[in-house]
Amino acid sequence: MEKITDLKELKLMANTIRKDLIEMLLEAKSGHSAGPLGMADVFAVLYFNILNYNPKNPEWKERDRLILSNGHIVPVRYAAMAEAGFFPKEELKTLRKLGTRLQGHPHDLALPGLESTSGPLGQGTSIAAGVALAAKMDKKDFHVICLAGDGEINEGQAWEAFMFAAKNKLDNLIYVIDRNFIQIDGNTEGIMPLDPLNKKFEAFNFHVIELDGNNIKELIKGFEKAKTLTGKPICIIANTVPGKGVSFMENKFEWHGMPPNKEQAEKALKELNETEEKIKAGN
Repeated sequence: MEKITDLKELKLMANTIRKDLIEMLLEAKSGHSAGPLGMADVFAVLYFNILNYNPKNPEWKERDRLILSNGHIVPVRYAAMAEAGFFPKEELKTLRKLGTRLQGHPHDLALPGLESTSGPLGQGTSIAAGVALAAKMDKKDFHVICLAGDGEINEGQAWEAFMFAAKNKLDNLIYVIDRNFIQIDGNTEGIMPLDPLNKKFEAFNFHVIELDGNNIKELIKGFEKAKTLTGKPICIIANTVPGKGVSFMENKFEWHGMPPNKEQAEKALKELNETEEKIKAGN
């Protein structure tokens, strides 16, 4: 993978991924909007600056492993993968269609480049910890990056996996929390309060990096730092705006599991096209 280092290009890529998302969800007439839009910057940075991979050889043994625990946001991963050359962009329109490789939750046997099948929340954390331990045992140098939603760490299984990762000093594991404060039925702090997340992860013996998950520069700096830390696993708390880039979706939990209709999609794409022009103009 040839890295993109220009911040403007990465911002444009994140915006392109957001436009892809709107078009995919409109075509599918089902799926999740808020989380994928909020994580577009993270995926742009991962696929075009941080991860080591080869889209022409998805099973390359030395690749970094990306485990998507919050599988419902997988449309943003599909969009990033298509832009990175894993499969033709035209295939994005098959999201959630019968027989598609692009299932509503990732199915690793269907699409080369996916590392795990996910849906039940919390399980990706355990998968990632196991892969990271296996890499240590095999003396491999790749990193395992696990992406998870903040709501899913209501699950007890996640905390068992955190203890396992700390016990085994899995400093090749980077756990990224999409801290957007929403889940399907409301605000995380009203349903099951999570704060202070940073202190909880420090108490579980993690290195903790907290950053703006919608700031490209901060994300690059955070991931680069995470790859240098040793002795214990790393947690990146990425504070994101759910629905980022589409004004009428931002910070509204109702968009967690709802796609746009035709009128809403047209409005969203208009906003994103305007954002594209602003980025190109340096604003």
